[in-house]
Amino acid sequence: MATLFNWGVKEGNRATPVVVKMENPNWSMVELEGPSEEDFLITNPSAGVRDKGRGKNAKQLTWVLLLKAHRAAGCLTSIAPALLTLVSAVKRRVASGRTDADVDNDRVGREKENPTVKSRFYSCIKVFLVASVLLLCFEVAAYFKGWHFGASNLQLDYLYWAPAFGVKDFFNWVYAQWVLIRVEYFAPPLQFLANACIVLFFIQSLDRLVLCLGCFWIRFKKIKPVPKEGVLDLESGEKGFFPMVLVQIPMCNEKEVYQQSIAAVCNLDWPKSKFLIQVLDDSDDPITVSLIKEEVQKWQQEGANILYRHRVIRDGYKAGNLKSAMNCSYVKDYEFVAIFDADFQPTPDFLKKTVPHFKDNDELGLVQARWSFVNKDENLLTRLQNINLSFHFEVEQQVNSVFINFFGFNGTAGVWRIKALEEAGGWLERTTVEDMDIAVRAHLHGWKFIFLNDVECQCELPESYEAYRKQQHRWHSGPMQLFRLCLPAIIKAKISIWKKFNMIFLFFLLRKLILPFYSFTLFCIILPMTMFVPEAELPAWVVCYIPATMSFLNILPAPKAFPFIVPYLLFENTMSVTKFNAMISGLFQLGSAYEWVVTKKSGRSSEGDLVSLVEKATHQRGSSAPDLEEMKEEIQRQQEEKAATKKKKKHNRIYMKELALAFLLLTASARSLLSAQGIHFYFLLFQGISFLLVGLDLIGEQVD
Repeated sequence: MATLFNWGVKEGNRATPVVVKMENPNWSMVELEGPSEEDFLITNPSAGVRDKGRGKNAKQLTWVLLLKAHRAAGCLTSIAPALLTLVSAVKRRVASGRTDADVDNDRVGREKENPTVKSRFYSCIKVFLVASVLLLCFEVAAYFKGWHFGASNLQLDYLYWAPAFGVKDFFNWVYAQWVLIRVEYFAPPLQFLANACIVLFFIQSLDRLVLCLGCFWIRFKKIKPVPKEGVLDLESGEKGFFPMVLVQIPMCNEKEVYQQSIAAVCNLDWPKSKFLIQVLDDSDDPITVSLIKEEVQKWQQEGANILYRHRVIRDGYKAGNLKSAMNCSYVKDYEFVAIFDADFQPTPDFLKKTVPHFKDNDELGLVQARWSFVNKDENLLTRLQNINLSFHFEVEQQVNSVFINFFGFNGTAGVWRIKALEEAGGWLERTTVEDMDIAVRAHLHGWKFIFLNDVECQCELPESYEAYRKQQHRWHSGPMQLFRLCLPAIIKAKISIWKKFNMIFLFFLLRKLILPFYSFTLFCIILPMTMFVPEAELPAWVVCYIPATMSFLNILPAPKAFPFIVPYLLFENTMSVTKFNAMISGLFQLGSAYEWVVTKKSGRSSEGDLVSLVEKATHQRGSSAPDLEEMKEEIQRQQEEKAATKKKKKHNRIYMKELALAFLLLTASARSLLSAQGIHFYFLLFQGISFLLVGLDLIGEQVD
């Protein structure tokens, strides 16, 4: 680091140099030494002696200000191109994008969302938007008329003074009446609803804090499930616990991922005579059916114990598929069943790490492994999903497993005791969350669950907002369907009062109903409405400090994602629209509650994964393993086909509900400027921008 400017200082004087370094394109000051003794000398102005120290300091201050101005100019020049890029992207999206209504019209052979239900929710949002725009115009006009009030008591005082001095004009009289009406009729119920949501918010935050403390305790005490030692297996020559295991891979039109999942399961390290693989195909695409069937036949020729089952009538979706497979006569010979969705790739030692936990533990019904994601850094959307799911597995699932031996089955990457499934009544098609359904019924029959945080199974995250939105709709409507159906059984079950309280209040009401309700109502409706009815207030700690603290706790299991804490907070509030809509649909059994759409997969698998699979297969079966180049060519061919059809089949959409809420929040942020509410303004502004970006589908995968 070198000194760039000395400003005529003598060589021997090293009192106050400024050291700078060049950063492209800006300069930044990194060191400024303190003043020397000469800087504090007081000279006699009448003697005409010049104060050199002050002159130096003045020059230094000038240079510092110039450097700061240069840096600010550099920031401004970088902001301008970014804004132009964003505006051009918005123009292209508006010109060529399709709305979510167009998407519904394009669905063929799938259950559509009830248009009446959908239009009601959208109409309610539009009513709030229109009212907010009209009120903003009204408030701006009043502001220029001299109604400059920042607190409700000042407004009331002014109104009580107004009759004494007389109303100057009709507008002032109308505005005075509006203020009286909102004080008497709108503010009390809005404040009551706000206070109720704040109480729910506080309870949910307390629950989140308790879960985090439980996770810290588990780490501090190093608590983890430990399986018991097994016996020597005569076939493999290894010491372990090797019961009969059935492995199921349910899939439906997932030609992007079927190869890697089948290959991973066929390479599980388990005695060949003691496990059977079922590929349960519900595909209605003839090409996909033939490809999967060929893949199964190829592995059969290599000696894998694998069967292919295809259902022509796809009743019950995934639950119906699993139920049909469990009705096979040979299932009675197996003690456990492992389930993997089509995009999951278990490691070869998966069964050896999970099945031994069942040994000498007759009360154990489920062992659940953690998910890991091959595409968690693909885009901003996948990064934000990774934060959510990291907290779900490491905190929620692990804490519930250690302290109460119950949690919701994740639907895949888990091993069930078949006896537990049978006692619980088997797979039922009554909801879209068959995994949670079977877990609740098994727990009511006394079965315990274990979650293994150190056993991971690779899978994919949805890369597009459309796919993620559909997934979240199913995950939040299904639990409310299930709650309605299971509530009588929970009340009548022969389990402890504490377990009933945990299942009804914590598991269902607090985490599945209250969370999406207050998140949407408080931050998307009540907060903007308080800007137009300022007599109802939301404290700053509700708007800023508590949400920031909760986001900080949520992001702890994924420390590398700390730079995304602000986008995460805003995106979670943005997703509350979809979650609230899904929750209402499931709770009241509306049309969209029964909607099932298979989450789209991209088929991401690294070449290193393929190499490891082939090396493992070669080690087990000699030279008869599938050729690596053949597998790579097949995947490359599928990627080329997907790229060729991308422009025809894939589109970025425009989501009207999110856009309407974006303009509602931005309108409220403009109104907050009139009353100088700083924190509320910034929150509403950035939240509105977040809704705008999501509404224009500018988050996640982008299609040219």
